[in-house]
Amino acid sequence: MPRMSDRGARLSETSPAPGARREIRRRRQRRAPALDTTIPSPCISVCQIDDATERCIGCHRSIDEIRDWPILSAEEKIAVLARLAARKAAQAGGPPEHDGQDHDD
Repeated sequence: MPRMSDRGARLSETSPAPGARREIRRRRQRRAPALDTTIPSPCISVCQIDDATERCIGCHRSIDEIRDWPILSAEEKIAVLARLAARKAAQAGGPPEHDGQDHDD
């Protein structure tokens, strides 16, 4: 009769022992990066890259900023948002919007 796991799934002869499975889970959890979800994405679902600026016409992010957003820290995301405010203001011809952060410049 085949061995069964505590969830009722068949265990192959090559399945790790229960203690080894716990160790594998522990290692995976330790390796899993803690992704920041406190800062929402600036995406407004108008996703089209402008050939001239190489930025999205909706959110004004570059391809690299769009790609990296999920793995950026909160501080890095805030920095991207500040750059976006400056880009939008420059495009509109006015001063950059205040990003809500106190800067000691």
